[in-house]
Amino acid sequence: MKNTALTHIHESLGAKMVPFAGFNMPVQYEGVTAEHETVRNSVGVFDVSHMGEFLLTGPNALALIQKVTSNDASTLTIGRAQYSCLPNAEGGIVDDLIVYRMKEEQYLLVVNASNIEKDWNWISSHNDLGVDMKNLSDDYSLLAIQGPKAVEAMQALTSVSLSEIKYYHFEVADFAGIEHVIISATGYTGSGGFEIYCKNAEVEQIWNKVFEAGAPFGIKPIGLAARDTLRLEMGFCLYGNDINDSTSPLEAGLGWITKFTKDFVNSENLKKQKEEGVSRKLVGFELLERGIPRHDYEIVDANGNNIGIVTSGTMAPSVGKGIGMGYVKTEFATIDSEIYIQIRNNKVLAKVVKMPFYKK
Repeated sequence: MKNTALTHIHESLGAKMVPFAGFNMPVQYEGVTAEHETVRNSVGVFDVSHMGEFLLTGPNALALIQKVTSNDASTLTIGRAQYSCLPNAEGGIVDDLIVYRMKEEQYLLVVNASNIEKDWNWISSHNDLGVDMKNLSDDYSLLAIQGPKAVEAMQALTSVSLSEIKYYHFEVADFAGIEHVIISATGYTGSGGFEIYCKNAEVEQIWNKVFEAGAPFGIKPIGLAARDTLRLEMGFCLYGNDINDSTSPLEAGLGWITKFTKDFVNSENLKKQKEEGVSRKLVGFELLERGIPRHDYEIVDANGNNIGIVTSGTMAPSVGKGIGMGYVKTEFATIDSEIYIQIRNNKVLAKVVKMPFYKK
């Protein structure tokens, strides 16, 4: 089990620690609902240093990224980031990721913790272009400072104007007394804020200064459990739950990051799938009766016939009801369709809704 550079701090704060993607991670501190509300209403900090980072450099770096990712990275200028995925040869997804354009011929790929080795091997297997690849995952830490008060609370720590960094843009600048920190206006919560990339040796200083600066704003540490409820309220996919090696980006509603203006791994088959249509779709649903939907619960029709499966579900703190995502047969995927979630012996009525579930 790996530790992050901040594990000792989480333990000293009384965090409940759990194994996650090979790391010892804080799942909660004071409780999921309280932590969730902190991020929705003020500002909270996640240690997400388990995520993976690959640096790709050289004249063919873009060509390699174009080959292995579904989105069109040629549109990226320096200082911009892009959500994308790595399609596999069978129509599924190797992983979802964020691509950062650092310099003219240099890109940073940020991948999921559980897929670091898999992604590295996959991208390497397509690197016949002489691109210099470095796996920085073990050397870098990542803090997500999220919430509507993040900009105001953190402004004193940097010389760049945080309010001017647009969504999915970033700056490499000073932060909390450390030079050359990546300050990225990205996140997995839907409540605004930043993700801060730094070296492991620097992260404790940054953590301490972040909590110092954030104290007047009620800043708190936030665990992975609230990260999950926050992202689910926004309808953001979680790899391993909502997308995996056997889900196509088009089934998963990720057509917007699947650009057929270029050739990429399996693009011909995905293009054909787009033209012919898919037989199942990932939808958001809310329960109309009491209950909490969970991963792998069956979705059935009024007669009890299986029509799909729940991929993510929770009692949503900001929405006040049971919500979830799941794959259903296409004919049940239209908004307001009535479906049923099989919770133990009960068929619980639900309806398909437009995501995100949480609207500011």
